[in-house]
Amino acid sequence: MTRIGVIGATGYTGAELIRMLTGHPDVKITLLTSRQYSGVRFDEVYPSMAGFTDAVLEPYALESVCEKTDLVFTALPHKLPMEIIPGILKNGVKVIDLSADFRFKDAAIYEAYYQPHTAPDLLDKSVYGLCEVYADEIRKADLVGNPGCYPTCAMLPLIPLLKERMIDPGSIIADSKSGVSGAGRSLSLTTHFCEATESFKAYKVGSHRHAPEIEAILSRESGQSVGLTFIPHLIPMSRGMLTTSYAVLTKKATDRDILEILQNYYRKRFFIRILEENRMPDTQHVRCSNFCDIGCKIDPRSGRLILVSAIDNLVKGASGQAIQNMNLMLGLNETRGLDHPPYPV
Repeated sequence: MTRIGVIGATGYTGAELIRMLTGHPDVKITLLTSRQYSGVRFDEVYPSMAGFTDAVLEPYALESVCEKTDLVFTALPHKLPMEIIPGILKNGVKVIDLSADFRFKDAAIYEAYYQPHTAPDLLDKSVYGLCEVYADEIRKADLVGNPGCYPTCAMLPLIPLLKERMIDPGSIIADSKSGVSGAGRSLSLTTHFCEATESFKAYKVGSHRHAPEIEAILSRESGQSVGLTFIPHLIPMSRGMLTTSYAVLTKKATDRDILEILQNYYRKRFFIRILEENRMPDTQHVRCSNFCDIGCKIDPRSGRLILVSAIDNLVKGASGQAIQNMNLMLGLNETRGLDHPPYPV
């Protein structure tokens, strides 16, 4: 039984991790940390967890991490993980980081959109945790940078087609919509009920810092420079994400041709569901699951390819994918603890 810790346990991604880990057959939660709720039982912060864990939240301490855990998830804001992860790794504990601190190979790109990086020597050691693409590398990793929700949703349909040179790498537009939980649990005026309900808006247009993450991975996988227009939107629901991507085809193709490329690339990947012709994803159909549903359609008038993908932003977009990474790192089947169907309603 592997001992697991969650550092930053009371945010939405931390709580989602704990919800799923309590039902995992091969791990045991042995450490939960929180600065704000230190000394408080986790099920007092999240009463839905009553009867599933009686863990008391602790302040972060490196000694406690090393004594109590074999692998930890760092569910902290950007900048904090890079300060503590070097010490954790030196003590032989594996790390899955849910911030952006270890998603980039190039420190300069990270620093252009976030802040100075204090552990750049670990960027080469870190593996990008997009499980359906980097599973072999993840299995050997001690440090994984868990992808963002927007990049996960946008990249999964695009990577196979870029690798096959089916789409123009400079023509891609990704139009993404996220539920409000993607903004985190901290108070913010834009996510108050009265501000978010009955509202649908774009934000950080042309400046969202997930765009360079998407471009970096798409360029790496396609072997060519990829330029991307990325537009995120906030929609008035608690969880879920849907991305509609548009690209210019470089070859003549039918809907069936595109579906076959996607099906062949993901044929052994349990959590990717390629929908049949004339069916499109719906966030309701992946709710509270680790699945990504993908559909496609070629516009008969313009010839432009339209790709639609849907995930649960807190599961496949964060905590579920992190557990999938954990499974790979521990030599388990990647579906362990995650292979339940989406909620039907």
